[in-house]
Amino acid sequence: MSYILNQENTIERSNYLNQIKPFIDRPFVKIITGLRRSGKTEMLKLIAQEIKNNTLEAQIIYMNFEDMQWENITSSKELNAYFKEKMTDEKRYYIFLDEIQLVKDWEKSVNALRLKNTDIYITGSNSKIMSDELATLLGGRTISFKMNTLSFLEFMQFRKVSGIHTNTIDDELSAYIDIGGFPMLSVYPYSENDIRKIVSDINSTALLRDVVVRHQIRMPQLLDRIVAFLYDNVGNLMSIRSITNYLKSTGRGTDPETVANYIKYLEDAFIIKSAQRYDIKGKQLLETNNKYYLGDHALQYAVRNKRPDKIQGILENIVYMDLVRRGYLVYVGKIDDKEVDFIAEEKDGTRRIYVQVCYLLSNKDTYDREFNPLLSIKDNYHKYVVTLDKNWRADEMGVQGIHLKDFLTKEQL
Repeated sequence: MSYILNQENTIERSNYLNQIKPFIDRPFVKIITGLRRSGKTEMLKLIAQEIKNNTLEAQIIYMNFEDMQWENITSSKELNAYFKEKMTDEKRYYIFLDEIQLVKDWEKSVNALRLKNTDIYITGSNSKIMSDELATLLGGRTISFKMNTLSFLEFMQFRKVSGIHTNTIDDELSAYIDIGGFPMLSVYPYSENDIRKIVSDINSTALLRDVVVRHQIRMPQLLDRIVAFLYDNVGNLMSIRSITNYLKSTGRGTDPETVANYIKYLEDAFIIKSAQRYDIKGKQLLETNNKYYLGDHALQYAVRNKRPDKIQGILENIVYMDLVRRGYLVYVGKIDDKEVDFIAEEKDGTRRIYVQVCYLLSNKDTYDREFNPLLSIKDNYHKYVVTLDKNWRADEMGVQGIHLKDFLTKEQL
């Protein structure tokens, strides 16, 4: 029997589960992607449990290719042989293939399985799991879901279920900033040193398996320098040229094409995300100077200890990822010579919000710097200045000041 899953310690992430459930027993290969340790495996378990309620366990086949149990299945030929032995009747089989990219030519096996009486779910830690070959073979018969690490609301839910939550939402927010959103860190009271070690291991594994090995990186030390620079400059405008120049200044000469490729590999592995600049008045995307954010803000602690001078970037990263989780397309705004941290637009283009992020609004200069760009935007969309300043609230000519905890828990922005 291939379905051996312990459901006791799996906490439901209803937002994602409710997206996937309508497609159970529908003729699509379900593809779940996301950063390593963001919860893809646990989501497969939740889906399998849903199916198990109405199906014999013998008809559920679960394979995690990072598990040594499956180390002998490394190619489509071996995978095909396994399924030929398991599927000996005409019953409907539910197939779960976790981290399937570790199997060579797996696309051929999935296509062959699709033609049988099956319902297929696969996961991968790379956005390119939907290869050109698979797209050609399946042609419109797939549906994809992207998983992120825990939102602040999910973080609090996980900690409450696990019995490690604190007494106030402010304390929970401080913990979220310190710990990050990797689910495994929210089910046990780890020490700060243990948390840093776990995050460092997640970061190292993602870089090694999903970037270095997958793309056969020949200069891993160069990749490490690029990663350190990006992690250290979260929320800062930068270009491929500026990164290249920085590397040259540190004695590590390279060319812009290599830097661009390495950054693309990091994006494909969901380790970083780029936010392109948008000219609000000109209503067009700009080609230069993006901002880069991390798939989870805790990754910064993998290469840099928590530092007070980096809190602004961490807060921006948290707000950016919250907007992404809510389904927005997120850009960095430009209006005249002013910058707006985020323009978040619904995918159908019908609605947008503007967001500034500020650690503390300690004086009038800071206040003006954060509010004036939003005040200069003459439309009726919602505008927010998000801050950690506990004693500050404002609503000035349609620009709303809001504490980070209230922004992250607000049902509708």
